[in-house]
Amino acid sequence: MIWRQLARLSQPLKIDPLLFALGDALKLKWLFLIAVALLAAVGSYMISDMANRPVAGLDLARARSTEDGLFRVAIEPETAGIELGEMHNWIIILTRPDGAAVTDAGITIDGGMPDHNHGLPTSPQVTQNLGEGRYRAEGVKFSMRGWWELRLAISAEGERDDVTFNIMM
Repeated sequence: MIWRQLARLSQPLKIDPLLFALGDALKLKWLFLIAVALLAAVGSYMISDMANRPVAGLDLARARSTEDGLFRVAIEPETAGIELGEMHNWIIILTRPDGAAVTDAGITIDGGMPDHNHGLPTSPQVTQNLGEGRYRAEGVKFSMRGWWELRLAISAEGERDDVTFNIMM
């Protein structure tokens, strides 16, 4: 009895070639879908890992001189803590290198994520001159973890200079 079953197993199976070809196409489809899912998972992991990794030597100081040294600028969030994905305001403190307050400046704000090559998700604006070289910027939002830049372009008393601040979320 066992010999008969073994003899049947050793015989070639008769499969319709069209059915066999359809099976291969289905297998290839599944392999393709699995490969795409795997690539997406690996890519997602790499992006999240890149966003959470500190950038070596990144200066996170919240006070610095502008590029040409015309102004000294400090920034601070208006409220304690910066929440990811929420709108918040910043206070900009603007002085001359000798410490004299710059009281009538035009300030524009730009920025983004250098590692991801995209800008800020909002368009922050200086909305109020608080006096004594202090300005309120509204509409700042960081939408994901990682390294962000806030770039300020400052115009005052016929002079213009820029400064960039690094922020890690």
